[in-house]
Amino acid sequence: MSEKNTYTIKELYGAENETAQTERYKNAVEKFKELYGDCEYRIFSASGRTEVGGNHTDHNCGKVLAAGVSLDVIAIVKKTDDTIIEVKSEGFPKDIVDISDTTVHADEKGRSSSLIRGVAAGLKNKSCNISGFKAYTTSNVLKGSGLSSSAAFEVLIGTILNYLYNDLKATDVEIAQISQYAENVYFGKPSGLMDQMASSVGNFITIDFKDPENPIIEKIDFDFDKCGHSLCIVDTKGSHENLTPEYAAIPNEMKAVAGFFGKEVLREITLSDVLENIVALREKFGDRAILRALHFFYENDTVEREAKALQDGDFKAFLKEITISGNSSYKYLQNIYANNNPREQGLAIGLKLAETVLGGEGACRVHGGGFAGTIQAFVPNGKLEKFKETLNGCFGDESCHIISIRPVGGIEVSDNF
Repeated sequence: MSEKNTYTIKELYGAENETAQTERYKNAVEKFKELYGDCEYRIFSASGRTEVGGNHTDHNCGKVLAAGVSLDVIAIVKKTDDTIIEVKSEGFPKDIVDISDTTVHADEKGRSSSLIRGVAAGLKNKSCNISGFKAYTTSNVLKGSGLSSSAAFEVLIGTILNYLYNDLKATDVEIAQISQYAENVYFGKPSGLMDQMASSVGNFITIDFKDPENPIIEKIDFDFDKCGHSLCIVDTKGSHENLTPEYAAIPNEMKAVAGFFGKEVLREITLSDVLENIVALREKFGDRAILRALHFFYENDTVEREAKALQDGDFKAFLKEITISGNSSYKYLQNIYANNNPREQGLAIGLKLAETVLGGEGACRVHGGGFAGTIQAFVPNGKLEKFKETLNGCFGDESCHIISIRPVGGIEVSDNF
C-alpha cells in the first residue's frame, strides 16, 4: 500500500479545496447516518485516473503513463459481523451481496453488485479475508469521461476489505489485479489493467505490462502544480451507445497481427517483424490493423520519452511527446470517431478547438478509449479562461473540468473534520 495508512482531506485535495471537500465528506456522513444510524464508521476513498500516454497499449502488454486524479469516489463504512456487503451509492438503488457465495452470477452481469462479488472473490482467491460491511458512497468521477468511475468503485471495494479485514495484506498492485478480474469475469467487460492500476497506485506512474501478472510500476516525482499549466478534461458529450464493437476491434486487430507470427500479443514481436512482413500482413488483415500495430510500437517509445521528460523536469519536452501521442491516436490508432457514425465527431471538433486556443502552446489528445467522450489538454494558465470559455461554448456549461494529480490511490481518510 502507500507509505501512509491514513490521509487527511488537505493532503488528498490540497489546501485550496479543503473547505469544499470537507463539506462533501460531512454531507456523506450525514447521509450514512440517515441510513445506518449514529454508529462508528470509517472513511475510504479511491481516485479516478487519467491516461497520459500509452493509448490502447495495455491490452497488448505495452507501456503506459497514467496518474490518479483528484476526482474520486468516497465511502462511509460500518463494519459488520456477517457476510453481507450492502452499498448505497448516491443516485442508485442499494446493492446487497452475500459474499458467502463468490461464484459468478449471470443475472448480475453489467451491474455494480457483480463488481462487489467479484472483488470479494478475487481477494478470497489470494487467501485474503472477506466479510461484510455497510457503506454509503458518493462519486464525482465523471461517468463516460475516460476517468474510469468503474475502476474507482472496484478499487474502493477492495480497499475497504483490505483495511477492515486484512491489515493491508494485499498490495496496491494486487488490488488493481483483483479489480480487473472482477470487471472482466463478473461484470463482463473485457478491460485492460491500466485503469485499475492508476486508481489503486495513484500519482504519476509508468506501468510496463510485459508480464501482466507482475507489471513493473514506477512512480514519477514531478510537481505538476509548479509547471504553469492546468490539466483539463473536456466532455464532448458523445454517446457511448453501440461502441463496444469499435473498442473490441482495436485489441482484436492488434492481436491478429501478433497471431501471424504465432504470438498472442504485439509485445511478443518487434516493429521490424511488422515492417519486414508488411505486404503479407496487409493482404491478410487489411491496412487498419497494420496501422494500429504500428501505433502500438511507436506509442511504447513515446511513453518512455514522456516519463523521462517528467523525471528530468523538462515539461516542454513532455508536452511535445503528448502531441506526438495524440497525433498517433488520431492518424494510426484511429479512435477519434466511429466509422459507422461519421456524423458524430465531437472528439475531432474538441481537438481542433483546443489546438486553436492553445496556438502552439500546451498540448491536447484523445483521452481514454476514444470514439466518444473526452479529450485531455495541458493548458497554460494564462490561456485557461479562454480555453474554458471556448470549449464550454461548444459542448455546454461545465464541459471543461480542471483536475489535479492525486498523490495516492485507494486509501483510508482521516475523519478529523
